[in-house]
Amino acid sequence: MKPFELPLARPLALALVLALQACATTTDPARGPVVDMPAAWSPAMAPAESPQLTAAWWQSFGSPPLERLIEEAQANSPDLRIAIERMRQADIALQQAGISRLPSVNGSLGSSAGRTEAPGTPSTSRESSSAGLSVSYEVDLWGRIAAGVRAGEASFQASQYDWKTARLTLLTSVANNYFLWLNTAERLRIARENLAIAERVLAIVEARQRNGVATALEVSQQRTTVLSQRTALLPIELQQRQTATALALLLGRVPQGYAPEAGEFTQLRVPDITPGLPSSLLTRRPDLASAEAQLAASDANVEAARKALLPSLSLSASGSLGTSALISLADPTRSVSIGISLAQSIFDGGRQRLQIRSTESQRVVLIENYGKAIRTALKEVDDGLGNVERSQRQEALQREVVAQARRSLQLAELRYREGSGDLLSVLDAQRTLFSALDALATQGLSRLTAALDLYKALGGDWAGLPPSLS
Repeated sequence: MKPFELPLARPLALALVLALQACATTTDPARGPVVDMPAAWSPAMAPAESPQLTAAWWQSFGSPPLERLIEEAQANSPDLRIAIERMRQADIALQQAGISRLPSVNGSLGSSAGRTEAPGTPSTSRESSSAGLSVSYEVDLWGRIAAGVRAGEASFQASQYDWKTARLTLLTSVANNYFLWLNTAERLRIARENLAIAERVLAIVEARQRNGVATALEVSQQRTTVLSQRTALLPIELQQRQTATALALLLGRVPQGYAPEAGEFTQLRVPDITPGLPSSLLTRRPDLASAEAQLAASDANVEAARKALLPSLSLSASGSLGTSALISLADPTRSVSIGISLAQSIFDGGRQRLQIRSTESQRVVLIENYGKAIRTALKEVDDGLGNVERSQRQEALQREVVAQARRSLQLAELRYREGSGDLLSVLDAQRTLFSALDALATQGLSRLTAALDLYKALGGDWAGLPPSLS
């Protein structure tokens, strides 16, 4: 070997040994989530075709006031504005990662003057001016910087899916609260009708008492019923008010004095929803897409941490002008330098390897969370399908109960007027009808809520693009 080759060969050989040693640690202990996707839903709820979720699924309930509330929520909700800012933060982080691919350029310009005086020696003065420019660039030999950029891109995608998840949650919450507000209005109407019936029966009992047919006990019993019905109005009115204020918060409004636009609860339409194949959830639910994007970002972070063990190669160039004049570069002294450096960490106490282990552990956690999210989504859809089917049958049965209870009250009132029946039968029939009507209204709300839950479990409609960050 020639003598001048030795200084270059030794560092290259050392770098090669260190690179091979670093590569030996880049095993992959993690794997993708293993979830056995079912071929179809439960046999009793198996759909025939894929769902046709419209761009505005809330329109399928046939409520123009709800559609206006949805538009207002999308325009004014603070939750969506917060999600947009998180998207902006992820976009800034992505831009910062991309800047690492570019060279770094620094410039300097300075001028100084000084004077030195000492006893017994003449004073001296110094003046200088300088200007310099330096450029440095790290060559991405192993793809560490590129892996960081991929991590930023995946994190930004996850933030977009998080915005879509927040939007879906907001819209279903608005619909749920509006349906509950209409339901409390319907229950108040039923309770007031029941109060009117009780007051009508009280008038009959008082008339019978004046004619010497009814007793004072019967009058007292019916008055107690009337007071009970008036008391039953209070908690429903309170619930309606609290629902209105909760809806105001979702809309970004001040809750005091807010009341949503009125509508007919009984006119709401419960849409028919088919869930499609279970495998379609992976591409339809934004929360699953976000979990997948976070996993991709974690993969890139693990790769970047592993590549940090390998040697780094940097190129640099600099030039400067200097003169002994103050604020002047006349007749300067020029200097130019070009350099290349190969750096490798020899001993850091295991910090980089611990960083690799940390990122690998985080990746395993994300894998488990992704698999858990998939299984949870499957359960939510399955539960939603069951709730829709069961609530439909329960509402049909409850309608029959209401019809029979109304018939029983009519017969009991007729027998009491004719003197062949007793007041207790009337009171019992009245309570039964009120309970049946209230249960029917509650069951109608359950059907609507079940449909909303199924829409949400299926991912709603998130095909639209998030708002621009410009």
